[in-house]
Amino acid sequence: MGHTVLAVPVVALEDEVRERTAYYDPSYVSADPAFVHAHITILAPWVPSPTVADLAAVAALAAAADPIVATFSEVSAFPDNGLIHLRPEPDDAFRALSAAFAQRYPGFPPYAGEFADPVPHLTLDHPAGGVTQSDVRDRVAGLLPITCTLDRLDLQWWAEDDCRLLRSWQFGAPP
Repeated sequence: MGHTVLAVPVVALEDEVRERTAYYDPSYVSADPAFVHAHITILAPWVPSPTVADLAAVAALAAAADPIVATFSEVSAFPDNGLIHLRPEPDDAFRALSAAFAQRYPGFPPYAGEFADPVPHLTLDHPAGGVTQSDVRDRVAGLLPITCTLDRLDLQWWAEDDCRLLRSWQFGAPP
């Protein structure tokens, strides 16, 4: 089983996230060189098999968005599951994109509707095996803060031993 993800890739943090993915679940390390593990989810799971019309809708929504300048500076953890992450600041552009996709695809709410107000974030690590927020903070201290211009939306496929990039759209580019 697998699922599609609409995600904003954060290439500047790819090495760190890919390394940690290899550590806690190597079956999710992609062999596709275009696939970016470091990302902010906009909508997942999304349409299992997107149609031409679905892809055109994504292209139109990406074309209507501007590149996003975001800063990542503080390592946080979610209180419910301990997931260790970075929050982009500001996060309003990510929230707006998620809302636009959720409105266009009401049958596919972000995170399958599990969270009433999904928080835009970039996953760094999992609290399994004794990994702590403090450990992760120490590990990434030399990388932060980092400010990036994020200029595209990727359609990714996530499945064990089959993570890959399906399509990509530049923000602000005509569909």
